[in-house]
Amino acid sequence: MKCFSRLIIIALTFFSTSCADYLDIVPDDIATIEKSFNNRAAAERFFFTCYSYLPNPTDIWSSTELMTGDEIWWDIDQPNWVTNPVTYIAKGSQNANNPYLNYWDGEQSGKKLFVAIRDCNIFLENIDRVHDMEDYERNRWISEVKFLKAYYHYYLMTLYGPVPIIDENLPVSASPEDVRVYREPVDDVVEYIVNLINEAIPDLPLEIADKTNEAGRITQPIAVAIKAKALVWAASPLFNGNADYIHFVDNQGRKLIDTDFKVEKWQRAATALKNAIDTCELAGHQLYTFRPTTSISDTTALKLTLRSAFSEKWNKEVVWGSTYDVGALQKYCMPHLVVNNLGNGTNEICATLKIAEQFYTENGIPIDEDPSWDYENRYDTQKVTDKDKFYLEPGEVTAKLHFNREPRFYATLGFDRSVFEGAGKIADNDKWYGVTYREDKPSVVNEISGFRSTGEHIPTGYFIKKLINYETTAGTASNTYNGVRYSFPLVRMSDLYLLYAEALNEANSTPVADVYGYIDKVRERAGLKGVVESWKKSKLANKPNTQEGMREIIHQERLNELACEGVRAGDLRRWKEAMDYLNQPVRGWNYQGETVDSYYTVVTFANRIFKTKDYLWPIKTNSITINSNLVQNPGWE
Repeated sequence: MKCFSRLIIIALTFFSTSCADYLDIVPDDIATIEKSFNNRAAAERFFFTCYSYLPNPTDIWSSTELMTGDEIWWDIDQPNWVTNPVTYIAKGSQNANNPYLNYWDGEQSGKKLFVAIRDCNIFLENIDRVHDMEDYERNRWISEVKFLKAYYHYYLMTLYGPVPIIDENLPVSASPEDVRVYREPVDDVVEYIVNLINEAIPDLPLEIADKTNEAGRITQPIAVAIKAKALVWAASPLFNGNADYIHFVDNQGRKLIDTDFKVEKWQRAATALKNAIDTCELAGHQLYTFRPTTSISDTTALKLTLRSAFSEKWNKEVVWGSTYDVGALQKYCMPHLVVNNLGNGTNEICATLKIAEQFYTENGIPIDEDPSWDYENRYDTQKVTDKDKFYLEPGEVTAKLHFNREPRFYATLGFDRSVFEGAGKIADNDKWYGVTYREDKPSVVNEISGFRSTGEHIPTGYFIKKLINYETTAGTASNTYNGVRYSFPLVRMSDLYLLYAEALNEANSTPVADVYGYIDKVRERAGLKGVVESWKKSKLANKPNTQEGMREIIHQERLNELACEGVRAGDLRRWKEAMDYLNQPVRGWNYQGETVDSYYTVVTFANRIFKTKDYLWPIKTNSITINSNLVQNPGWE
């Protein structure tokens, strides 16, 4: 592999004059560096600075994935919606002059990831100066920072494709030619990430012993999981055999993305994923099961299992959880539950009708493939009976779409006349109901979760239960908000199981046993039968028997299992399916409808726009101008 030593970080804003406006190099301030590493306490502060650049997956203003897929939409009556960078991207207004969510330069709500890499390099170059610490601790810190450096390269690669590899910082005395770095081919970037993580793994702990003080720090399971994910990106259609990039070369004539498909990349990814799964399981990670402390039905317990696998802090399924506060995110999702006592819940973000339709029927197959499910009349309404009392409010009327669906549908989404577990109520005889304000209900005591006024409603009719810890409360006893903090999962076991099934399916011309086996692990926990058995009831009974059929099943399974977790947008891009899904209209129910019939009318709120060029994000034009060795991503020239 080419040696990428002594490369310089570009497109940053550390200094304020001349070329320093776009370059970040080791500052010629030896005294400052020495001070930062003259003892363990000072070095520890620098160590955690390296962590501080981790992107916040819960921030709806800066998350590159949570809000850029087709799962989540924002209340268009909220003034912040108009100015949110994510909104501009969703509506097709991304640009190269001043890119939104610019993680290359650290602008427009993006973090300075090249500065992050610089600081990682400074740490690695100087940590040996610290003498008042044990070797085992020093080695662990070094390994963690090596991983972080690899992860920042990985994050940039998922957004921009080929990126410069910053193995070492250059001194201030570096020549102008030295600092004009090149973007490296994606395959080389992935190889660099893999090798750096391999260096880090031996001195990382298998698990965190002191969760009070060290939760969120890097472990072997985290490292092997991200290594495997990097290889999945390399193997996926965006970077493996993508003919759209046949002319994507730098000024040396190097091809930056391999346009020849190589099945070996999927085989390598599968091997890495199996190793990641084995390592995680050795560390005690496993699919989560909710353990009720009070008597509740099996149905309610299953819903809380599926919901809490995501939102219970540091549960065994979470391989890597973010330490950022999730309080604001929960507020944006929280429905109003008590009239004239709304707390600080805002009802601003919601799930789309499209996502509601993607969950399976109770038979574990798509709603349009299940001959026993009334797909054509799904938007009509139906009265709820006691048969559905654990999911819906008996005696009330709701859409047929909401009946006879898989448990993950009810665990992930709340909607008109649905049961809402949490906020102090999980018992089967003591429940909240998600209801919408309608004038046809003379008594409006409970009609408060829908439209009440501008900026105070669930725009599509679907609030996201999954993102709310079941113990979080908002305005239920007083006009207050009490958010229960949890570790927003960046990697969890069901994600790895499904990725492994995907990699195996792509690596073999016909599905092998483990393709079904690992999907079925996830489906069994969700209360569903296995893929092969379930599809016997489908209109497309032979679908699981082919690679193409299983590909479609796996993609939908990942959506259903990982909905609204910030995974979907990346999946759509690496699969090259974003053009199909991110150009579809954002639809939902008519939240201002005053009768059952008028409310259950499908309306379009906005149109997303996604073009071929959007698969890779633009580099700021000024950065390209300054460094003539950089080339712009296709379509942004």
